[in-house]
Amino acid sequence: MSTETTRANTAPAGTGTQPERPLTEERHVTITLRREVAEGVVELNLTAADPADGPLDDWEPGAHIDIVLPSGTVRQYSLCGHPERPAEYRIAVLREAGGRGGSVEVHDSLPEGTTVAIRGPRNHFKLVEAERYLFLAGGIGITPILAMARDAAATGTPWTLVYGGRTRSSMAYTDELLELAALSQGDVVLVPQDELGHPDFATAFRVAPEGTAVYACGPEPMLQAAETLSKELLPAGVFHLERFGAKAQTDEPAHTDTEFEVELARSGRTLTVPVDRRLIDVVREVVPQVPFSCEEGYCGSCETGVLNGIPDHRDQVLTPEERDSNETMMICVGRCLSRKLTLDL
Repeated sequence: MSTETTRANTAPAGTGTQPERPLTEERHVTITLRREVAEGVVELNLTAADPADGPLDDWEPGAHIDIVLPSGTVRQYSLCGHPERPAEYRIAVLREAGGRGGSVEVHDSLPEGTTVAIRGPRNHFKLVEAERYLFLAGGIGITPILAMARDAAATGTPWTLVYGGRTRSSMAYTDELLELAALSQGDVVLVPQDELGHPDFATAFRVAPEGTAVYACGPEPMLQAAETLSKELLPAGVFHLERFGAKAQTDEPAHTDTEFEVELARSGRTLTVPVDRRLIDVVREVVPQVPFSCEEGYCGSCETGVLNGIPDHRDQVLTPEERDSNETMMICVGRCLSRKLTLDL
């Protein structure tokens, strides 16, 4: 993932997705290596700025970090390096001229030697154990998939990658992936759009053997197509995706907003959230350091622990199981189905 996004405060243990480090805690890292890995894609290696702060936190494939850019903007990027190399994190960022400015700032304002603050890592796109994997990547969506492919190769698990992009020159890490496949039970299908059109996900789903877990990351049109096909062609529960942006609107009925109270357990304050205000806006009046970015429920930046009450989950991050547990919620879009909600803030 290389999205323009953020995240929030410590949640209760139990979801299996939360790190030990508090979600608002920052540490500083230095860019020790910068290189172009594809047309418009720059890779950054990050190491601890002060060794006295201790080693960088462990991470697993699918994890991402928040980067606090020099302007104060916070953006999320998937870790695409090697989890077994704890001394460094690696990210790759696509320059998106039509985006909200985060990727342009990375490209233009973060030379080697720059020190920036990060939060995380955190992971809502974890690689589950499976007999084999089918990976689908579009463009810069290759970043979390690369780490997953490395993990599958290391464990001897068969894997197939279908990787689409605008052109071959814009597709990062193709040589590394082809080499990885040749040295493991892997197969890589490269689909540059200008040469071959769009990837054939339907065929990939139809020929996937039983026991295959499917992971997809890329632009929204690709994910919509893959998600729709998965419902027709795959068993329930085997398809996993990570979005770069908000899911396209559907014809689902609109939510009905009601007024409710929110208790901030650590701050000792109880506040009223009116019908016409968002939960995060009310919360930030008391806890201004709660980070956020997308404000549309897809980045997971504002994830917050729920201690009591019934959240009205409206995000696109949590799994159905995580929603049912009511242990965390995304407060940029979520509200409350009970009279009162108690948050771990």
